[in-house]
Amino acid sequence: MHAASRDALDQLTRALDSGLEGSGDTVATGLTTGSELFEFTEVLDRERSLRSALVDASFTPEQRSGIVTTLVGGSVAPATAETLKSAVSLTWSTSRDLRTGLVTLGRRALLRAAQAQGQLDRVQDELFRLARIIDGEPQLELLLADRSASPDARRDLLAKVVYGKITAVTEALALQVIGRPQHRPVEDLDALCDEAAALTGNDVARVRSAAELNEQQRSSLAAKLETIYGHPITVHTEVDSSLLGGAVIRVGDEVIDGSTAGRLDRLRRSLA
Repeated sequence: MHAASRDALDQLTRALDSGLEGSGDTVATGLTTGSELFEFTEVLDRERSLRSALVDASFTPEQRSGIVTTLVGGSVAPATAETLKSAVSLTWSTSRDLRTGLVTLGRRALLRAAQAQGQLDRVQDELFRLARIIDGEPQLELLLADRSASPDARRDLLAKVVYGKITAVTEALALQVIGRPQHRPVEDLDALCDEAAALTGNDVARVRSAAELNEQQRSSLAAKLETIYGHPITVHTEVDSSLLGGAVIRVGDEVIDGSTAGRLDRLRRSLA
């Protein structure tokens, strides 16, 4: 995203957070705003001329805002309409950046709603678990990543997998990324997990361990990582018996391999 677009998104993010806090019902407003912003981006995906018009510098901000007013009318909530009109009134480097910005705002609105419900940790965990399930099912990931299939077909497939098993916020977020993926489904879901953690100033540690960690071990690990990195860490764990013992920890691009399998591999390489 280019500099002008980043500035626009930063301004809109502050306005969104302020609006949700002052709405009197952060949960309802966040859920509605997030869902409606996702729906609007679907319109942008289908209408190339509309995407171009909404970032056209030859139109005044008022004219671009007027296009949105005409388009959505009273079909969206006031908070959504205000966000959309504010968005198109600002300067975006490309129409792609505008769409990306609206998706980012939609995700944030839904995550803020989950936070207000006290469910943000659960949403993070569900996103992590869903990513691990898909990662462990290559055929499922192949189908979810199939760009030749329609977005609706991919969403329908995922909806059948998660039906009744995750919160409404997690499902809405997951269906959005599957419908318009940026990378592999697993990578996009992990990125959402990172976005959720970032709301509380945390980084994410993804831990593969040879045996399941109990709550005390998870808390101890989180405390040690916080000391290392200097800020709070959210720990997500999965069991990988192939490690034989110990664990592999990934924080961002950094990997700490303390597994038995890793030590044996390093020993073999040193003897080769």
